[in-house]
Amino acid sequence: MSAPAASAVRNAAAAVCDPEFPGITIEDLGVLEDVRVGPGGVVSVDLLPTFLGCPALDVIAGDVEAAVATVPGVGDVSVRYLTAPAWTPERITAKGRDKLAAEFTVAIRRRDELSCPVCTSTAVEDVSPFGPTACRAVAYCPECRNPIEVMRR
Repeated sequence: MSAPAASAVRNAAAAVCDPEFPGITIEDLGVLEDVRVGPGGVVSVDLLPTFLGCPALDVIAGDVEAAVATVPGVGDVSVRYLTAPAWTPERITAKGRDKLAAEFTVAIRRRDELSCPVCTSTAVEDVSPFGPTACRAVAYCPECRNPIEVMRR
């Protein structure tokens, strides 16, 4: 059996979606750090968690293992979470930011600027540093009167 192509393995890992944001991949969220293919098709995947205590980490690791295992020639698959470099919202791709805004009303604070994902107003007010998950805070847009989730740094 021949070794799998590194690009096919990376593409399989990159296509895994975050369980909290269906349709948004771990690559678009900036969680996928590295994929290595070694002798015998052994694959190592490094991920950067958005938050170390995230309850979805086991689900994501299992989904990555399952996706990578479908690539012909893959042997053992290991997934590990790194603590460095630290994940930040700046790692989210433009595609990921657009999908978070359009599909989940989640905003990304960039260079201390925050705009409403619904109406694009910059009059957004921080409400609470605590949101529905540890990686999100809550804000409010007085222009369109919508609550907004904001990815925390």
